[in-house]
Amino acid sequence: MSAKLQTLRQNLEENLGGRVRSLVLDRGELTLQLAAADYLEVMQFLRDEPDFGFDQLIDLCGVDYAEHAGGASQHGRFAVVIHLLSTVQNTRLRIKLFIEDCDDLPRIASLCKIWPSADWYEREAFDLLGIVFVGHEDLRRILTDYDFSGHPLRKDFPVCGHVEMRYDPEQARVVYEPVSIIPRNNVPRVVREAAYGDQPDV
Repeated sequence: MSAKLQTLRQNLEENLGGRVRSLVLDRGELTLQLAAADYLEVMQFLRDEPDFGFDQLIDLCGVDYAEHAGGASQHGRFAVVIHLLSTVQNTRLRIKLFIEDCDDLPRIASLCKIWPSADWYEREAFDLLGIVFVGHEDLRRILTDYDFSGHPLRKDFPVCGHVEMRYDPEQARVVYEPVSIIPRNNVPRVVREAAYGDQPDV
């Protein structure tokens, strides 16, 4: 472990105390797991405290653990993972937060007021996994169509689906139709020369 990561780990343990659910160093990256109740307060602290100074949110995504190790994680089905960067300290930190007791509507506070760059990342997690970010001022789909039903990155989302969409130039809009996929064998046909593999005469 580098001296910088060791210092960051010690500072997190000393400043956050019991709010740290776990603090794991793996492959040169530090991952801090928090409880939902401490989420916003800790994130604000990590940004504003000079010893940390995580001034940039680099990435935010959702994770569905429904089929992880034979079932949902012991902490819950859905999680949010955030990657932070401190340009002052030149350190990175991964935050992991499980959304407990969420059923089909996982809800967690939005980070847009702390890091405005979270805006489209939260919209993507909402669109693809159905995670609702409370306090987000424009939470709507960003990758799928507005009339799209379901959340494509959930583990229980049908692989094939029942409808497909296309643009209809006559109606000048997107239309939905029953899926027209014809099941077929996708094994490629192998073509070889006539004498391929024959042993030469000795």
